[in-house]
Amino acid sequence: MEEFDYVVVGGGTAGNVVAARLSEDPGVTVCVLEAGPSDVGDDNVLRLDRWLGLLESGYDWDYPVEPQASGNSFMRHARARVLGGCSSHNSCIAFWAPREDLDGWAAEGCTGWGADETYPLYQRLETNDAPGDHHGRSGPVKLRTIEPKDPCGAALLEACEQQGIPTTAFNTGRTVVNGAGWFQINSDENNIRQSSSVAYLHPILGKRPNLEVRTGLRARRLLIDEERRCTGVEYLDPDLVHTRSVRARREVIVSCGAIDTPKLLMLSGIGPADHLREVGVDVVLDAPGVGQNLQDHPEGVIMWDAKRPMVTSSNQWWEIGLFTTTRPGLDRPDLMFHYGSMPFDMNTYRRGYPTSENAFCLTPNVTHARSRGTVRLRTRDFRDKPRVDPRYFTDEEDMRVMTYGLRLARQIAARPALAEWAGAELAPGPDVTTDDELRDYIVTTHNTVYHPACTVKMGPDSDPNAPLDPRLRVRGVRGLRVADGSAMPELVTVNPCITTMMIGEKCADMIKEDARA
Repeated sequence: MEEFDYVVVGGGTAGNVVAARLSEDPGVTVCVLEAGPSDVGDDNVLRLDRWLGLLESGYDWDYPVEPQASGNSFMRHARARVLGGCSSHNSCIAFWAPREDLDGWAAEGCTGWGADETYPLYQRLETNDAPGDHHGRSGPVKLRTIEPKDPCGAALLEACEQQGIPTTAFNTGRTVVNGAGWFQINSDENNIRQSSSVAYLHPILGKRPNLEVRTGLRARRLLIDEERRCTGVEYLDPDLVHTRSVRARREVIVSCGAIDTPKLLMLSGIGPADHLREVGVDVVLDAPGVGQNLQDHPEGVIMWDAKRPMVTSSNQWWEIGLFTTTRPGLDRPDLMFHYGSMPFDMNTYRRGYPTSENAFCLTPNVTHARSRGTVRLRTRDFRDKPRVDPRYFTDEEDMRVMTYGLRLARQIAARPALAEWAGAELAPGPDVTTDDELRDYIVTTHNTVYHPACTVKMGPDSDPNAPLDPRLRVRGVRGLRVADGSAMPELVTVNPCITTMMIGEKCADMIKEDARA
């Protein structure tokens, strides 16, 4: 058994940030355990334009969902199996969370997480090419604004203007309630993704003797002593037979993501007691909120055959976003679209809808879905995939927003600016018009924006379903924190990758503060 001051389980979007920041102090030792391979020198991961090839590949845990009563049971949740976590696996759409989201966290009892406290952390982590005094210019993560090189995308923005949705810039410090524009992305000028591993770890690998990053090591369970202190991690040896352990003198930080973090906690005896007993796990701590509160951005698709040739190269094929509201009085958009300069038929083609290699699409997604799901163990065996049940569209409000989005997309496509581009509607097709017809289409073909979150949420002491306190500490177990998207009390309106890096920054700050106290 080896010892370090801090052990980070999961070299993911937030975990790498925590490890890099903690290891800035040469007086402490840090070990990162990552189940997947390294991304160093791997163009399959690093080149952003190849990101679609990572889905359902060896870099993907590829979790199926449980049968959905009101959603697409064919759907799968891509979760990254590589250093960098989902920041090494996604399309690198880069957003600061709206101020209202973060102030909402604070209002729910997550002291210290309001925008005034967290916006400086976004500034710290970025080097941003956009104007504005609020932006960081010397952080590890390069953010750049996409250049408008896609003529269909430019026509789409003009059509949005004609629909009353103005062209706007993102990450200006102002929440875009109704607007469309070119995304910012976390990739460099050569389109190499700026994942947490590239930005935070690559520059220091081999240069800090107090930091060890170990890949290909899958955690089996956390080690918790009789006094309910987390003392380390048990993992599967690379020989795939023997079990090894690494000990943490100070703390263990779990950063395995919104599906695998609750799984690891439950395998370690921290979770809903009745469920743990059902699968044969000894209960260390009855924590009913572990694996509860699963939130996501469900995503529909509407696709058109293009009358003119679409672009043949792109940063990542999803370069424009659109936000709006479906009812008056909202301080944040409840509907977002991504524009794809490619066919997106992964859930429509199997259902018999036509496709084309020269197509474009809009993907309405519900930014604040009210449906709530769960993550549960399938068995006590760490090698088995967990049971992921998002319970999509179990709240009718989510379906109302999605249906509104499909109809709005049609209105945008019918505007004069897209007349030279929008050909036949391939899916769902112009004959699908009634609420019931649209509902049937959505239920059988919707996807996800791959944003599961909130399954080990932080909250005030008064919330029995919040496994974490606002300092990301697991209640009832000493020496254990969680730093990833599972800690969010409410999923942010926007793509959450940069916010998850911010969580890593704040976690490292809090660990340092608590060590000094």
